[in-house]
Amino acid sequence: VQLQASGGGLVQAGGSLRLSCAASGRTFSSSAVGWFRQTPGKEREFVAAITWIGTYYADSAKGRFTASRDNAKNTVYLQMNSLKPEDTAVYFCAAQRDGGSVYNIRMYNYWGQGTLVTVSS
Repeated sequence: VQLQASGGGLVQAGGSLRLSCAASGRTFSSSAVGWFRQTPGKEREFVAAITWIGTYYADSAKGRFTASRDNAKNTVYLQMNSLKPEDTAVYFCAAQRDGGSVYNIRMYNYWGQGTLVTVSS
């Protein structure tokens, strides 16, 4: 399974970006797909996830970010609105193979390469 994250870029505070995570090699319509982000010197942190049950968000993302999926395209999206400078990070998508807590980074088996989001003030 390969995941390809894209959609990052430079945006002003208050702006929006939509990240995409396209999967190949396996359909993951029934898998949990999560978004994580990482800044230099910090651990990778949970941002959002989508499962067949629903969506889950970190407190920092609630009300601003929306995870969605297009099963026909085997792609998951993260719509990010009202971006803040503190959202600046490399964003990664990841998929689970065997289930587990969507908040636990160790429950994810497949990872994309990351896409950089930079929010200027």
